[in-house]
Amino acid sequence: MSNILAIVGRPNVGKSTLFNRLVQDRKAIIHESSGVTRDRHYGTSDWTGVEFTVIDTGGYVEHGQDVFEVEISKQVLLAINEADVIIFLVDVISGITDIDLEVANILRRQKKKVIVVANKVDYSDRIYESHLFYGLGLGEVFCISAASGSGTGDVLDEVIKHFPKDEPVGDDEVVEIPRIAIVGRPNVGKSSLLNALVGEERNIVTPIAGTTRDSIDTHYQKYGHDFILIDTAGLRKKSAEMEDLEFYSVLRSIRAIETADVCLLLIDAERGIESQDINIFRLIVKNHKGVAILVNKWDLVEKDTKSTDEFTKKIHEKIAPFIDVPIIFVSALTKQRILKALEVALDVNENRRRRITTSKLNEVMLPIIDQFQPPAVKGKYIKIKLVQQLPTHAPSFIFFCNLPQYVTEAYKRFLENQLRKNFNFTGVPILVFMRKK
Repeated sequence: MSNILAIVGRPNVGKSTLFNRLVQDRKAIIHESSGVTRDRHYGTSDWTGVEFTVIDTGGYVEHGQDVFEVEISKQVLLAINEADVIIFLVDVISGITDIDLEVANILRRQKKKVIVVANKVDYSDRIYESHLFYGLGLGEVFCISAASGSGTGDVLDEVIKHFPKDEPVGDDEVVEIPRIAIVGRPNVGKSSLLNALVGEERNIVTPIAGTTRDSIDTHYQKYGHDFILIDTAGLRKKSAEMEDLEFYSVLRSIRAIETADVCLLLIDAERGIESQDINIFRLIVKNHKGVAILVNKWDLVEKDTKSTDEFTKKIHEKIAPFIDVPIIFVSALTKQRILKALEVALDVNENRRRRITTSKLNEVMLPIIDQFQPPAVKGKYIKIKLVQQLPTHAPSFIFFCNLPQYVTEAYKRFLENQLRKNFNFTGVPILVFMRKK
C-alpha cells in the first residue's frame, strides 16, 4: 500500500522546515519571506516501519492576486484531494488568521483525516497559546517545533494510524500476481507499448506529451503470462509552469512505482538517456523495485553493427554503479521485441523473489571473503563469520562480523558484486547490511 501525507497551510508557517525534517534531507528551500515554495516537493519517509510519501505544498493564499499565488492554491487543493492524511500546519505565534479559517473550511469538507499541528512551540508557555486552534473545529491540536524536531514523533504516531490498511486477500483471489509498471518521461511511447501488448487501443495515444493523466491497470493473460500491466503518466522535471493535472499525474506515477514489483523504464532512442530518465531510475531503485530499461523507437534510429553496444555503454555510464540491469531495444510501433521485454520483466520479478538458503550463501560467500578480506582499520581486522538473507520483499543480506562500523562502502559494493556474480539478481537492487554477531 502506497501512503501519501500532504503538509498544507498558509505561507511562512514552517511547512518546508517540517518537510525537510520528515524526509531527513534539505530538499525544500527555507526562507523567512513567504511564498518561497512555489513548486511541490516530494520525499519518502518512514515511521516505525511504515513507509510513506510526503508532499510539501506552497502556502495557500485566499483570493491570491499574483498568478503564482493562484496556481499554488490550486495545487494545494489537488494535494489535499490526492493525500491519504493531511497535516494542517499553523503558527502559534501568529494565532488564527483569515487564511487559516479559509483553509480550515476547505479541510472540514474533506473526507480525509486532518491533523492540526501548531508549529513554533519552542517552549512550554506556548503550549497554552496553542489551545486557540481548537476553535478551528478540526479536533486535537498537536504542538511541535519543526526547527528542533520537538513533538514530531507524536504527530507521526497519529499520522500512521490513519493510513489505509491493506485489504485482506481472500482464498479465491489471485495471490501475488506480478505488477509491472511502464514508466518514463512524457511521450516516450508508454501507452503505445501497452496497446501493442494487449492488442487493442486500451489507452489514448497522441503526439502531445501528457495525454495519459492517470495510472491505468490492465490484467494481461496471454501467451501463458498472467500479470498486471500499469501504464503511467509521464514523469517530467518539475517547473513553475507545471499544470495542475500534470502535478496529479506525477503523484499517480510515484504511487505506481511504489506499488509495482517491476518497472519497465522507457527511454527515447532518438533523444538518448537524459537526466530525467536517470531521476526516474533512481526513484525505482530507491523503492527497491525490479527494473528493466527499454530503448523505444529503435526502428527510427540509423544503426550499424556497433550501435547497440555504444548505446548500452552510454546507459551504463549514466546509471552506474548499479549496471546489472537488462536493456532491450524495442519498437512499440512495429512490435519489435516487445514480447521479449515482457519475458525479461517476469525474469526480473523472479530474481526479486529469489531466496538463497543460509547454508548455500555461506558455502559460496565465506571462501570469497577469506580470500579478499575487508581492509584493516586502525590496526583492527574485520572477521565476517555468517551471511543470511533477510525475509524482505527486496533481496537484502546481512553479514555478521566483529566490527561492522569499520566496513567501508567500497567493500559492501564488493560483496554486492559477488552476490550478483554467483546468484542471479539481474535487474534487482540489493541491500547489504553489516551487523555485530
